[in-house]
Amino acid sequence: MTRSTVGAVVIGRNEGQRLINCLASMQGEATRLVYVDSGSTDGSVEEARKVGAEIVLLDTSEPFTAARARNAGYQALATGPNPPDYIQFVDGDCTLEPGWLTHAAHALDETADIGIITGWRAEIHPQASVYNAMCDFEWHRPAGDIDACGGDMMVRRSLFEKLDGFNPRVIAAEDDEFCVRVRKTNARVHRLPIPMTYHDAAMLRFTQWWQRAIRSGHGFAQVGDLHPDHFVNERRRVLLFGAVLPFLGIVGAVLFPWLLLTVVLIYFASYVRTVEGLRKAGLGLKTALHHGVMLFLSKFPNLIGSMRYWKRKRRGWDMEIIEYK
Repeated sequence: MTRSTVGAVVIGRNEGQRLINCLASMQGEATRLVYVDSGSTDGSVEEARKVGAEIVLLDTSEPFTAARARNAGYQALATGPNPPDYIQFVDGDCTLEPGWLTHAAHALDETADIGIITGWRAEIHPQASVYNAMCDFEWHRPAGDIDACGGDMMVRRSLFEKLDGFNPRVIAAEDDEFCVRVRKTNARVHRLPIPMTYHDAAMLRFTQWWQRAIRSGHGFAQVGDLHPDHFVNERRRVLLFGAVLPFLGIVGAVLFPWLLLTVVLIYFASYVRTVEGLRKAGLGLKTALHHGVMLFLSKFPNLIGSMRYWKRKRRGWDMEIIEYK
């Protein structure tokens, strides 16, 4: 049996040493390596050339998006010599687990109805900040068939081509949006129970976390607009805890003290349930209490991101990326 080939697409912008580590982690396993640069000014392009990566420079006249960058990387692989059977997408702030490409390609070879294969992602420095720790916890999810995964994924080239790749107008959760369309073809999205990538969030400040939460809210709204059956619970929570309850609380503070008390009790009960859920998932009490506060606060930047999407859509503005680092 002929062994399937794997090409890798790395996207990045001013990732510095993180990009160097990322490219080094794929040497020897990927048959071709494409680096897509979104306007770096730190020498990233030169570093990628040193390791033999094919370089794609995104046109700066159009808004940068991860989706657009990944599509450009795919085009380079598909139109170049010996297009690979499978494409591994990786963000430039991640490194691949040795052997991952081989294991993932074998899984696709053995199971024809899997369209996307992914694995476990972990944060490199989870102790550096509560924000990094939250990222690490967020990525610890069960293996098996899943609804969606992050941008670190291996995809069948034929399926990617059939679906015209990622939607370039989706600036956040573009990976979720792509996974939804993959599943609508009756192909499976599957997570293997093995390490895949190690991520360096480098999220050390509250403002970075806040911007990331705004971006998530934008993704909830935009992908939910395109696929109403996706992000349903996320959008409901943002609306309830980020908008409806605060409004009722203000009304209660002015007119009905009992209403304000009711709102406070609802928030408290939700916080307690969140902490209990985090404890059951394996977090210690102190960490769960801290994460619970951040999850409570996240509904407000999520709401800002959602409102930003609807404003952009209503006014016909470009969907520009929301960066947090």
